[in-house]
Amino acid sequence: MTGTQSMAAVLAELADALRAETTRAAAATPSVRGADWRLASVATVGTDGTITTTDGIVARRRSTYVSPAVGDLITITVSGAGSWIADGRTAPASTAGTWQALTFSGTWSAWGSPYYSPAYRINGDGTASLCGLARAPASTTTTSTVATLPVEARPAGKARFLTQLATGVHGALDINTNGTIQIIDFTGTATWASLDVARYRLY
Repeated sequence: MTGTQSMAAVLAELADALRAETTRAAAATPSVRGADWRLASVATVGTDGTITTTDGIVARRRSTYVSPAVGDLITITVSGAGSWIADGRTAPASTAGTWQALTFSGTWSAWGSPYYSPAYRINGDGTASLCGLARAPASTTTTSTVATLPVEARPAGKARFLTQLATGVHGALDINTNGTIQIIDFTGTATWASLDVARYRLY
């Protein structure tokens, strides 16, 4: 190999190395790479509309990302200028957003057709909802537990709603932090419990 050929080979290797380094740098630079997104976990929630991820990224929340909480698994997007946006939380489980049957207490049961079966749903906005008509045990004249919610569907604070328990009989529907759903504060005999009145905060 001549000196000229040797120099050409060296220059070719140098050019290859520079191209590879340029590619790596571009992949790590938003202004070159363009917008991108990924998953992240929330470490802290700011009072200025931002969250900080566990790997130190500060991102501004979209208006639809309400009630952020530490531990949320979210999607974050980075612009070409390197600014981060927190798009919102991902579904916490495969059942999120779908109605799940309640686990009844004692001899409470579903009323049946034409009413919805008693169920709960975790909504995408930090709330949960109940639905359906539950049949009360015979001679229910005092506080009674209808069902118990799983941990992920329990409120951070006690929630109370007005509900109908029989023709002319109304009372309170309490959803407690331990997951129990109870009818309480009524006079007369409860025949059923209407659950569609309940939508409550999870945190």
